Amino acid sequence: MTTTQHANKQYPNILKPLDLGFTTLKNRILMGSMHTNLEEISGGFEKLADFYAARARGGVALIVTGGISPNIDGVVAHGGACMNDEAELPNHKIVTDAVHNAGSKICMQLLHAGRYAYTKSLVAPSPIQAPINPFPPRELTDKEVDQHVDDYVHAAELAKRAGYDGVELMGSEGYLINQFIAQRTNQRTDRWGGSFENRIRFPLEIIRRVRASVGKEFILIYRLSMLDLVEGGSSWEEVVKLAKIVEELGVNIINTGIGWHEARVPTIASGVPRAAFSGVTAKLRKEVNVPVITCNRINTPDVAEEIIASEQADMVSMARPFLADPDFVIKSAEGRADEINTCIGCNQGCLDQVFEGDLTTCLVNPDACKEYEPEVQPTDAPRNIAVVGAGPAGMIIAAVAAERGHKVTLFESRTILGGEFEIAARIPGKEEFFETLRYYTRRFELAGVDVRLGQSATKEQLLAEGYDDVVVATGVRPWTPPIPGTDTAEYLNYLDVLVEGKPVGKRVAIIGAGPISFDVAEFLTEPEGHTQQSKEDFMAEWGIDSNFATRAGITAPTPAPLVDREIYMLEVRDMKVGSDLSKTTGWIHRTVLQKRKVKMWGGVTFNKVETNRVDINHKGENMVIDIDTVIVCAGQKSHATLAEELANSDVKVHVVGAAQDARAMDAKKAFAVGLEFAKTL
Repeated sequence: MTTTQHANKQYPNILKPLDLGFTTLKNRILMGSMHTNLEEISGGFEKLADFYAARARGGVALIVTGGISPNIDGVVAHGGACMNDEAELPNHKIVTDAVHNAGSKICMQLLHAGRYAYTKSLVAPSPIQAPINPFPPRELTDKEVDQHVDDYVHAAELAKRAGYDGVELMGSEGYLINQFIAQRTNQRTDRWGGSFENRIRFPLEIIRRVRASVGKEFILIYRLSMLDLVEGGSSWEEVVKLAKIVEELGVNIINTGIGWHEARVPTIASGVPRAAFSGVTAKLRKEVNVPVITCNRINTPDVAEEIIASEQADMVSMARPFLADPDFVIKSAEGRADEINTCIGCNQGCLDQVFEGDLTTCLVNPDACKEYEPEVQPTDAPRNIAVVGAGPAGMIIAAVAAERGHKVTLFESRTILGGEFEIAARIPGKEEFFETLRYYTRRFELAGVDVRLGQSATKEQLLAEGYDDVVVATGVRPWTPPIPGTDTAEYLNYLDVLVEGKPVGKRVAIIGAGPISFDVAEFLTEPEGHTQQSKEDFMAEWGIDSNFATRAGITAPTPAPLVDREIYMLEVRDMKVGSDLSKTTGWIHRTVLQKRKVKMWGGVTFNKVETNRVDINHKGENMVIDIDTVIVCAGQKSHATLAEELANSDVKVHVVGAAQDARAMDAKKAFAVGLEFAKTL
């Protein structure tokens, strides 16, 4: 029995073909739409072709591109990708040829941003400004709406001519089609607004005319918003009715959309339980006969297999997991699921980058979207290398160096891999980070890295063992700013709290309001005996109807549990506390701490810090706060004393990552810096 045959017994459902009648998908895994910003840069289509081809070689059955507008009005931002001109065909043919040659199929997603377009010429069903966009939209005229339908048809025709196997019509997440459907954003009184039948006229006309134009043997996917998660969204009855009509009009597959971008409910962050929303797909699947795809926070083959095996969906969509590991499917098929580099749902390399106008990457896979670069080559001069420190930089350096053919020993003073990354994994909602440590543990086994946990490498030991190179990746240590009183007061730092488990009182002052401060505050306000949050508890906390029966799927959130601790988060910078957190997930952490009554103050001047009180000035008001514990989370400094000790020895010493420069060094940057350095060894 071959490895693949054995694995097929392990994951028989996700590896089973899906027959669409005129064509067959080789398995039940779809790479969901995900914008990379490669689409808009010089030479981007060649790079995009390399990106998609890598995932096709990795075994995914069907790829859906990032959103491409059917006209200039609908681009997400100035210069955004648009499919409205024959001149675009050669560029897209590069992409489709690459995917087909690699053995997969590909659909273009047609996405009109509507009032989400970050331009001053944006249009919408009604002139209602989105809360996440500074620009108000102009209302489309009746004639313009008709023209927009024609533009979708024209874009689909061009996609077919460019070699795409189909198109996905983006009808969810609060984009233009969704804006027509929902009363929240459609206040028209003409044939495109008012009654539900009128509000769905726009998507139905698009589907009807597209199908008539492209013929029957062309995949047509409709991305249906099953849970809008905003006031004024669709009811479940409306969702089902629309699903049945789009099926009648010739849609081959219904894909799931969860939540508008303006919804104040987490849907894809790491704290969202795995497959949290597959229940809504299961509920719709009973109402229609076409295949239904589920999505959101599905990041392992085991979760995907369970979804298909339990008939919650016919197919599983994953986007970011294919950034983390392009070989997700083939590793599953070959019995190597333990080698998958799991997406941890952090958003830092993907969504955060895209919304800032930067190229997509991946925190745990800095090679993502750089597939056009030369592959890492084996060394022709193997060396004996010691890597000291098993944080993000140290781990990736050790793995890549060993895979290139060097002999590598990895030293870590703690008894677990990860450094500051592992500490972050202890924070409620960040448990997925442990997956990265699991991945590197396996990668080290395969590459033959000698991993020495619980060992602090000394100068004497390193010299005695005869290493050619010593890579110092010892990271950072907490830093205390020169605040009056800290020279005599007793206080803790984040390591004391998160690693050492030192006791913390009931009234706490946290000095600083960066990401680590938020981690500490969330850690300290979690109820006793915290375990990873269940789907039911998650939905109750965020006001999601677990039966998916209420309009837009929203209900009253459960009251936050009483926190037996009063916390003050005090920041010197005069700013909105938390504004320097992740662009797409920072609001979640702020909301959680607000619910837990944490006082978050910016613009604080510290007059004096004492063991049991802080004397401050906040916004011009002097006050003294009695507290039990002071925790300083005001910064970090590089820790590279070992490099200094080895400076005059014969061994070649390299200092990398935060050990070299702690400024703005997070895990994403550390993995990326480590990878680039490892290529040079």
